[in-house]
Amino acid sequence: MRMKILDRSLDMGAISQRVKTFPVMAILGPRQCGKTTMARAMKADHYLDLENPRDAARLDQPQLALEEMKGLIAIDEIQRMPELFPLLRYLVDQDRKRRFLILGSASRDLIRQGSESLAGRIAYYHLGGFRLSDVGAKNMKKLWLRGALPPSYLAASDDDSQLWRSQYITTFLERDIPQLGITIPARTLRRFWLMLSNYHGQILNYAELGRSFGVSDMTVRKYCDILEGTFMVRLLQPWYANIGKRLVKRPKLYIRDSGVFHSLLSIEKHEQLYVSPKLGASWEGFALDIVCRALGKDDTEVFFWHAHGGAELDLYWRHGGKSWGVEFKYEDAPRMTRSMQTAIHDLQLAKLWIVYPGKSSYALANNVRAIPLSEIEAAWNYK
Repeated sequence: MRMKILDRSLDMGAISQRVKTFPVMAILGPRQCGKTTMARAMKADHYLDLENPRDAARLDQPQLALEEMKGLIAIDEIQRMPELFPLLRYLVDQDRKRRFLILGSASRDLIRQGSESLAGRIAYYHLGGFRLSDVGAKNMKKLWLRGALPPSYLAASDDDSQLWRSQYITTFLERDIPQLGITIPARTLRRFWLMLSNYHGQILNYAELGRSFGVSDMTVRKYCDILEGTFMVRLLQPWYANIGKRLVKRPKLYIRDSGVFHSLLSIEKHEQLYVSPKLGASWEGFALDIVCRALGKDDTEVFFWHAHGGAELDLYWRHGGKSWGVEFKYEDAPRMTRSMQTAIHDLQLAKLWIVYPGKSSYALANNVRAIPLSEIEAAWNYK
């Protein structure tokens, strides 16, 4: 049975615009997030998958092979042949009508290699799984439980979805990580990932994690960097302007996909999620990802704020010369708190949104509004 294809017009529009503007366009994202489907929808004149032995063999002599190709050339799993980057620069400079669409699931190395070889010629687009607008607000609970990776969300049942995610985690650890040249044993990284799931939504303490895992804090940083660079975790950085308060300067950690997070915690059904002690943290991570994608902001443009006195803000960003903030609350009817008032004053927030799972939007003050997560895209578009 063929998997159902959902309309992902927002992502497709953003990718199409970049393909038209830049000679090289890179789609970055975790395995199975839909990069290949997006690339094929672009109807490239040539498509090469470097995991296909036949396509990889065609590039044994890459310059001879690629010089013969015209139009839009898609290369999937580009991280397998990083030596192509300097050649791509030569090829696009040689023929401005030749364009490349490259796909990869290892962000940090790709960005470093691309920026060095293709400065001014390449655009990046970070593709996640399904957006809430892709599946519809009525399916929000399903998206929350199963996560946004298409095969997980589109599985025939919750049991099938859980089975797919379990295999996804195993494949990532046993195949994908070694293919990136990382020699950490799969069992070690799995144990570490499981431990990290208990810190989901918390400020990282590398020394504490190291003691718990029996390794140095530098080793913990290395493992976190690997999982962040392969889009498995999000390290949300703190905002620390000089406002006369002692502020937290360590990142906050989230398992990026809610479905993967639930699999790591062995949460398979909604009923188990609702009684889990990680319910609030799960909602925060899920809602944060939905909001960040609605904003069109990448990880370098969004922050959290936390003062040692206890005041905090879950999400902070700058836009149009103004400061914006979001608090995530898994409540029926969230209200203003002293912490929010402090954040508004100290950060000079133009607007504060309290994002919650309800159905009604209502004002709490002139610049404070409770907004259902299902309405966040509309609220941002009509800000």
